[in-house]
Amino acid sequence: MLGTRNANSSVGAEWFRGDPLVELSDIDFSYRGHSDGHAHPVLRGFSMTINRGECVALLGPNGAGKTTIMRIINALEFPDSGDYRLGGTSVKRSIVEAKNSLFAKALHQHVGFVFQNSDTQLFCPSVEEEIAFGPMQMGLPDAEVTHRVDDVIALFGLSQLRDRAPYRLSGGEKKRVAIACCMSLNPDLLVLDEPTDGLDERNTDIVVDVLRAFVAAGKTVLISTHHHDIVERLNARIVRITPLVES
Repeated sequence: MLGTRNANSSVGAEWFRGDPLVELSDIDFSYRGHSDGHAHPVLRGFSMTINRGECVALLGPNGAGKTTIMRIINALEFPDSGDYRLGGTSVKRSIVEAKNSLFAKALHQHVGFVFQNSDTQLFCPSVEEEIAFGPMQMGLPDAEVTHRVDDVIALFGLSQLRDRAPYRLSGGEKKRVAIACCMSLNPDLLVLDEPTDGLDERNTDIVVDVLRAFVAAGKTVLISTHHHDIVERLNARIVRITPLVES
């Protein structure tokens, strides 16, 4: 499995060596309405720490801010106030204030994000090309790209789907491919938004087994889920999120 090998030769590793891996401190975040332009607060004074080698589950009702937290961790959104540090480095300061595109690229190699809707992530002509895309963008040698593709295809039981176009896959198959694409980058942190939502028992078992092995190899996982049995199977530490009540 990728997580057992020291194969992550991506740029910028020196930025993310600190522990805890993730620190969110006093985060405030609001969305701006397209129609009225008003701020709609989602997070206020939110703090969370994730140590290396942990599996953490965000639990809470829809609208509580679970996906927003994940988007902030993946630098797809930036907090209005507060600080987000990845491996000891302030992310907003490095990306926004310093305008460091190399840092942003490195972050997205070290943090893999699996969206709730897998269709938003899959765009290549075949499953094999989807999985190879990330390692190729990292500039890895062809032999290493091939090795990573073969690894995750075997890991997720995708051999028969290797040459198939992603749009021809079932929902469960798409989810497995989306997770496999992130795993091919061998990230330090894998962030998954409702990873087993809509999956049948077989696909759920595959995903859970892979995530458990990933954490056992010293990697870190953050999931959001409504399925408490998945939390128990992953032995995840629970962080509960409650919706804000706007005054």
